[in-house]
Parts: sequence; structure tokens; C-alpha cells
Amino acid sequence: MTLIEKILAKHSNQATVKPDDIIDVTIDTRAARDFGGANVVKNLLDNGLTVNDPSKTVFTFDCNPGGSDQKYAANQHLCRQYARENNIRVYDIDAGIGTHQAIDGGLAWPGSTFVSTDSHANIMGAIGCFGQGMGDQDIAAAWAKGYVWFKVPYSVKINLTGKRPANVSAKDIVLNLLSIFGANKLLGTSVEIYGEETDKLTVDERITISSMATEMGAIIIFFTPTTAIISHFEKVTGKKIEPVKADADAVYQQVFDIDISKFVPMVARPGHPHDDASVESVKGTKIDSAFIGSCTNGRIDDLRIAAGILKGKKVAPGVVLKIVPSTDDIWNQALEEGLIKIFKDAGAMVSNAGCAGCAAGQVGQNGPQEVTISTGNRNFEGKQGKGFVYLASPAVVAASAVAGCITTPDQLPSEPAAFGKLGILKPSAKSENMQKTQKPSVVEGRVWIIKKDDIDTDMIYHNRYLTITDIKEMGQYSFDNLKGYEDFAKKAKAGDIIITAKNFGAGSSRQQAVDCFVSLGISCILAESYGAIYERNAINAAFPILTYNPEVLDQLELKDGDTAKIDFLSGEITNLTNNKTGKVNKFYDAQAKIFMNGGLL
Repeated sequence: MTLIEKILAKHSNQATVKPDDIIDVTIDTRAARDFGGANVVKNLLDNGLTVNDPSKTVFTFDCNPGGSDQKYAANQHLCRQYARENNIRVYDIDAGIGTHQAIDGGLAWPGSTFVSTDSHANIMGAIGCFGQGMGDQDIAAAWAKGYVWFKVPYSVKINLTGKRPANVSAKDIVLNLLSIFGANKLLGTSVEIYGEETDKLTVDERITISSMATEMGAIIIFFTPTTAIISHFEKVTGKKIEPVKADADAVYQQVFDIDISKFVPMVARPGHPHDDASVESVKGTKIDSAFIGSCTNGRIDDLRIAAGILKGKKVAPGVVLKIVPSTDDIWNQALEEGLIKIFKDAGAMVSNAGCAGCAAGQVGQNGPQEVTISTGNRNFEGKQGKGFVYLASPAVVAASAVAGCITTPDQLPSEPAAFGKLGILKPSAKSENMQKTQKPSVVEGRVWIIKKDDIDTDMIYHNRYLTITDIKEMGQYSFDNLKGYEDFAKKAKAGDIIITAKNFGAGSSRQQAVDCFVSLGISCILAESYGAIYERNAINAAFPILTYNPEVLDQLELKDGDTAKIDFLSGEITNLTNNKTGKVNKFYDAQAKIFMNGGLL
């Protein structure tokens, strides 16, 4: 078996598992964050459910550590009250990023299982732990039962050959991989990375690479734990940890040999983490701000690299540099090592530990037309604010902050880039009652054909609305961040059918990206493929989603605005405009069962 199959078999009490098996997986640690946590609590209370094992259950408040937004503050307080009444541990606003707390505090360990409302919970692959971001209903089920259903994914093996160039960081490695595989070539797979240079990676470097599995469309990126890592976690957890590694005869869907010696320092251009280019190709691009932090690059090694570049230098005039360590312990370590003083002397703003701008809840956001270079893992349009975000390594971000433009540490200009005259900034320009009823397995509706790949959850339901918990309020915001469809919610009618392309729902674990369509009364979505978390959220909410081969659209001569009829249980689809019929992939058994039950909960 592969790494993921080994871990899932052990946690489902089965001798072996194979791809596409649907199993119940026992979860060692079950976490909820500050915005997702309130919905988890609501789901538990609304369904009369109790917590299976409070000792394995935690809240992590990392999205908005300051509680600066009133709705965040209310959600955090609700979670604290629930935690007090149910003896649940809270990693509060002074702790930092929950997934990093789990790694450093021994809530996760090699061979264990961890779920959270954080879509980057798969960062646990860095230590050989199965981690998974899930939606509110999934986490509520895990809290109530101690396990969740899961479909075993196919595994992919990547062998990194050759010698790693001295100027290539862990962030550069994952950006190079993104440039090769994009956002959907590894969709829904478990990825294992091997190679001589891989064995040399520190835990912090492994965290950086694993943290961007979600951006690659993968379930998780695994590294086999070294003896040193196993020994470390035995000390942290007090547990005897059995080494976890793939069998020599493990079966992989695909194996890739990639020469790491050809990797170069990279950036992801604004809009998509997989739109990658060499730093050299964008060198000189003027920036307004810079950000160092996030679950991808907020570790002590990252801060040391940045401090080594900033020491004795100043951030370019007019440029804002924001630095956010990933945990409070790392913050304190940076203080003891004198890194905080270096940052402050250079003119940076250092904030308390947390997710920061990546989660729209703390420092790191940018304004309209603002150009930011960031160490985050996502730069979807609107994700970190209204401006444009380049992704890069801590070294490139620190050097660019000093230069005032994108550059590398070995190419700092004698004088920082100056700002030109600013242009005029322009500001960017009712929910229906929704009853929870059993939906029929056959629907008819007007078709919306949106043939775009990689429509992410920020395009579907923007993160500025994440504090909304009432489904009735969500529909009005559907697709308002998808270019060309900003007025979708106003034009959509109950019963409409959406037909889209590959990797629909990429990105975040937010349940609202499903619930907004429930709110509008959309009858179903057809896509060539889905983001892994999105697919789960839709199925768990009894919201009909199906997959199809794009040839069927030609077969049906289906056009935007036609009326179609779809049978979820047989997969038959009819274009009622011309009575042509075809087949899409019907509900699989677990999906049908959850649908007939009215939802997971």
C-alpha cells in the first residue's frame, strides 16, 4: 500500500484499502477554527448531537486573532462558551495557526489523522500524518462520531532527481511543481515526494511544500518521516510511534521523475498560484507592499532568512512590509534571537501570530490596485484584498521590500524603486426564503453553461461573507467575484442547472460556496471534475452535483439557456429543447444514500 492507504487502513480497522474504497476513518484530532467553528457548533446544536471525545477535540482561533470584526468576535465567543460547557480545549487568539499548533504541540504525529475546517489541514503530510480540510458538516460529524466517511484516493509518486540549486527555496520547489502540474493535473490524488534532496528537507521546508497541496488540487502531499522526525514526535507526544512509509511494491496511478537541478526561483503571478514564472522574468515590477507569514512561510527558518536580508537595511520608502509569525512560540523565539528588532529597525510591522491576510482577518490585506508580494499560498483575485498578489519565497519577499520592486537578494539595487504619481482610486461598485425539503431525484431546469476551469471558492462565494451563517442570506452573493457573472444571483431562477468545466470549487473548505446555490434554489451542478473538499461539502449538504464527459454536450446540442432534465440515480440527461438524450455519471452509492437521507447530518 501507499502512504495514505497505510494510514487509512489502520484508522478504518481494515487490513488493506484501495483507491475508490469508501470507508469510515477514525480521526485522532478534530479541530474547528474561529469562522468555521461557529457553524460546527450550530450544526451540533441544531441536530441534537454531542461531542464524542472532548480530549481529541479542539478549537483554533487563527483567522482573526484580534476579533477585530464584530461577527468574528461573536463567533469566537460562541465557540468559547461551547468549549467551556463541553471541556474542549481552545487555542485562543494568542496561540497562532491551528495546524502549526497541532504539529508543534503533538496534536498530530506521523501516522495519525487530523481534520479541521482549514482547507490547508493537509499540511500534515509534511510529517507523514493524514490531514484534511473539511466543511462544517463534516467536522460536526467528526466531533459527534469520532470518524468520517472518506473515499480512498489514488496515489501519485514524484521523484526529485539531481541536486537542488543553492538559490532555490522550499517555496520555489512547490512553485516549480505548480508550474508543471497546474491546479488540476493531480486533482484528487495523494502525492508522495521522494529523492536525495527531499531527504535533506527540514520540517519547516516540508511544511512549506505540503501546505500548497490544496493549490495543486491534490488531497495531500506526503513526505516519509525521517528517523529524526519520528524521534522528535515520540518526545513531544510521549507515544511510541511506528515508522510509516509506503510499501516497496505500492501501486501508484502515475510516477514522475523531475530534475530539481533545473528549478529556479519563482513567483506566482496575480490571480492563480499555478500561474508561475521565474523571478527573473518579473524583476523590476513595482510593489506597494510585502507580506511574510501564513501557514506556508511563517516558521522560524523563514523569519531567519528574512532577517538575514533585512539586517542593516530599510524597507523602501512608501512600501509596507507586514510580518506575521505562524505561532506565538515562534514569535517569542524570534524575539529571543533578535529577529523582531531587525524587522522593526528595517521599518516592518510585526503582528501577533495567526493566518493574517490570507484569511482576510488580520494584517496582510491590500487595497484596490495595490501590488503585493507575499509568502502566502493563495493569490486568487480578491483573496488577500482588492489588489494584485504575487507569491514568492521569504528571501524574495524581503529583498523586494527593500528594493521597492520584485528582485532577488543577490540583485538588490543601489537605490530603491520610487513611486510614480498615483491614479484615482474608484470604489467597486434579496435573499429568498429557503426551506429544507427532500429534493426529487429527477429535475428540470434552465441551463447555465459556464465553461471555465478552476472556478475557485473565492469566485463562487467570496471570503468577505464568511461570517454569514444564515443560508437564506447567502444566495445573493453567488458568483459575485466571478468575472462576467457578477449579476448571476439576480438573474438565476429556482430550478436552474449549472454546467461547468474542470476543478469546480477549487480552494477553500467553505461550506457557503455550496449553500449559496442551495439558497438560490439551483437544482444541480454538472462539472467535469470538482475540488476535493467542495465535492464533499456538496454531497454532505444533499446538494446534487454530478460529473460528465464534455462530449455529451455536443451529443445533446446543449446551449446556454436550453432546458434540461436530469435523473441523478440513472444519469440520464435530456435536452428538452430538442429531446436529445445522453448520459452523465450518476450518483455513486454513498452520495445517493446521503442525498436520500437529506444530508450527512
